Amino acid sequence: MGALTQASGCFMAGAAREDITPPVGTLLYGYVPDSVSTSVHDGLEAVCAAFAQGDVKVLLVTISVGDFGTALCDELRARIGKENGLPAGRVVIAATHTHSAPNVSGIEGWGDIDRGYVDNILFPRVCEACRRALDDLQPAELAIGTAESKVGINRRQQYRDGSIGLGQNPWGCFDPEMTVLALRNRDNKKGIINIIHYGCHGTAAGNNREISRDWPGIMTDRLTAETGTLSAFFNGTVGDVGPRLTNGWTTGDIKHVEELGGVAAADAVRAYRNAGVYKTGDLRLFEGVVSVPRKPLPPVNVLRQKLAAYSEPEKLINISRLEYAYYRAAMDEYEAGCPPYEREFCFGQTLISLGDVVFVPFPFEMFSEIALRLRAYSPFRHTLTLSNANGYNAYLPTEDQLVRGGYEVACFRFSSAHPLADNADQILIDRTLALLSGQ
Repeated sequence: MGALTQASGCFMAGAAREDITPPVGTLLYGYVPDSVSTSVHDGLEAVCAAFAQGDVKVLLVTISVGDFGTALCDELRARIGKENGLPAGRVVIAATHTHSAPNVSGIEGWGDIDRGYVDNILFPRVCEACRRALDDLQPAELAIGTAESKVGINRRQQYRDGSIGLGQNPWGCFDPEMTVLALRNRDNKKGIINIIHYGCHGTAAGNNREISRDWPGIMTDRLTAETGTLSAFFNGTVGDVGPRLTNGWTTGDIKHVEELGGVAAADAVRAYRNAGVYKTGDLRLFEGVVSVPRKPLPPVNVLRQKLAAYSEPEKLINISRLEYAYYRAAMDEYEAGCPPYEREFCFGQTLISLGDVVFVPFPFEMFSEIALRLRAYSPFRHTLTLSNANGYNAYLPTEDQLVRGGYEVACFRFSSAHPLADNADQILIDRTLALLSGQ
């Protein structure tokens, strides 16, 4: 069941930015667990946009990290809520998905969470950004602009033998719409924040050693300079979309970051200039619990065969380690007598509407078609889906892609002893639309 909160009174907005750059020598998250940073190309940041109307307040936060582990994200949301007198559910936190930042994911096979960074830099500064954004609340109005952008491309490249790898797929789905939401003071017309929304992996730097926000950092800095207003990036459906690099891949080096960042910057400025008239915002929150069915365990004889094939599992990393952990976790349940398990994966959901636009956060790396379908069926003119928001539970592919396999599908299948149902994409769309209709 969902609940609609319709605010009344003056629409207000505020924003604040905090630097969250770690010291050089910090391990970077991404391709291998031992990538040691050697320099800072561009600093990491946390940006909070605060919205209020009457006694209703909500925070929308974007952080320059990769995947935000769900338990860790819940901890941060609870802390921010407690410090500011808000329900934790009204603190929405999204990761931009750069691979050139410290590990705050903790997913099996990609290394441990950098707790020192979390406790000494990340948490204190994100909390400070949220406090300052609420202190900055002012009467606000907003305008929305869009532009077609080819910064991203479907990255599920299909080879001659039918296998799927990480590359560029010119026939595959991606969302080309870049949206800029410009908020300014209603009275003096001074800018408060520009919110840029687009869906694409932050992997242009590849397995680099520079700390960086990747291509979105170039883009947000340019729009800030062009408009004189703080600009922030919120990533859309990234699961099957990578940066469209000139090397023909979706990973490169820091030069590719600068190259693609310039393209993204031009698109963001164009979208900003395409904005229509400014209107007073109208804050509405759609809140509820979303659930998706889980699968039962595979047959025990299959698990025995799979586990017997591993000789040195302690040396595995990334997807190989995740796959082994899946088989091991499933076998552990059999050995424990198959105790009851949670047959539904549930998460609290808060959809934020500011008028013609609604933000829809998901704790997954969503495939792009899901955003396109939601946009087509949504009652809102601008439906902005956020990946890696309020936690992380691996990839969420569309059902038609499961038969093709590939890295993203493997992550979906092996992320839990009880992975989600194959039609999880349709279920999430149905239940999101139900929330938007007040059901």
